[in-house]
Amino acid sequence: MLLKGDVEIRASRKRVWDFLTDPNQIGQCVPGVEKIEIIEPNKKYRGVVSVGLGSVKARFSGEAQILELDEPSHAKLKAHGIATGTAADVVSEMLLTSGANDSTFVHWTADVNVSGQLASLAARLMLPVSQKLSDQFYDEVRRRIEKEGAEAA
Repeated sequence: MLLKGDVEIRASRKRVWDFLTDPNQIGQCVPGVEKIEIIEPNKKYRGVVSVGLGSVKARFSGEAQILELDEPSHAKLKAHGIATGTAADVVSEMLLTSGANDSTFVHWTADVNVSGQLASLAARLMLPVSQKLSDQFYDEVRRRIEKEGAEAA
């Protein structure tokens, strides 16, 4: 399933880039993150995320690997996670462009493939819930970056 979206953040591209490439910062914004461990900075991470799709819950353990990092414009990563009877693979990209009044536009995509028990039990919920969680993530990213900018001003 392909998820995508656009978000405008009232902050410089550098500030948005620094936030979105810091696993400790983004880990606080991802719904359900329990743990993030840096294996190799700017290259490889390990984590645990809990996800609920209706009454079906799953706790994924997995790794993410940065495939491309072109500061401050483009990043691409792939992740693989497993939960009991389920596997998930994601390839995600973000493109940052400058907007008016020192704002930044983030265009993002995530190609998500879930197989196994979770996919069969909650198939009809997968796309809307995944899109909702992605939107919550980017709303929280925007809120934190803009709050940080307001406090610094």
